Amino acid sequence: MSVSDEQKLGQRLQAARQAAGLTQQTLCQKAGLSYSTLAKIERGAIKTPSVFTIQSIAGVLGISLDQLVGAPPATGSRPMRSRSGVRFVYFDVNGCLARFYYRAFTDIGIDCDLPSDVVETTFWHYNDRACRGDMTMAEFNMALGKRLHLPDFDWPKYYLGATEPTPKVAELVAWVRERYGVGLLTNTMAGLVPSMLQRALIPDVRYDAIIDSSEAHLLKPERAIYELAEKRADCKPEEILFVDDTRANLMAAEKLGWHVMWFDDSRPEESIARVREALEPAAA
Repeated sequence: MSVSDEQKLGQRLQAARQAAGLTQQTLCQKAGLSYSTLAKIERGAIKTPSVFTIQSIAGVLGISLDQLVGAPPATGSRPMRSRSGVRFVYFDVNGCLARFYYRAFTDIGIDCDLPSDVVETTFWHYNDRACRGDMTMAEFNMALGKRLHLPDFDWPKYYLGATEPTPKVAELVAWVRERYGVGLLTNTMAGLVPSMLQRALIPDVRYDAIIDSSEAHLLKPERAIYELAEKRADCKPEEILFVDDTRANLMAAEKLGWHVMWFDDSRPEESIARVREALEPAAA
């Protein structure tokens, strides 16, 4: 961005923050940013703030990424409306956009000389707290490392090393992005989504909304996380399609009036075809 663009971003951010009634300190806490980073962005002193940082700020402020960065309105027919009335699509991450292989637990077990099932059981004692944002990644690493007798335990290293993109899904997300609003709705630990984007483990497109459980302090299938997702999408429940691999998460969304689609990452091509079929645009 040029200097003037940076200053305009800072001015828009400051105006949106003030309109939301938030101090810089409160916005930093909610968005997981340092005070100095936010202050520099508002001053126009950071030339290239990351898209994920700006997305996090926009999410807290309840506005779209395009509104915050001042992007011109999309050309063409986006967002379209499908024959069933869908205008916005939320994708889950694990088991949908990316495949997580449980060999991570085997690798950890080798390092700590414990059976993989013991490692996995220990992991689940802390997973929900970390995904809800009640534990930082550092606290999660410390707690699990202590139980497993691994003083330098680093969960992201094992997790990212055991994850790969789901085949053909990047093309699907790009296709959806050209036609509809698109977002992520995921139960995940702090920092993993940006790491996955950087490593191309999930499609790197401009998402209109990212609902990260560790930032929202909510978990699927809790009703409140879907209500937050509706607000961020700026859509009615019947205008949203949710693609996920977990039946309980889909049932909770369906009860609120969302369209839902189960994704089978062991047969991704079939699932992708079903998503495309469900999103056939309405006749002009």
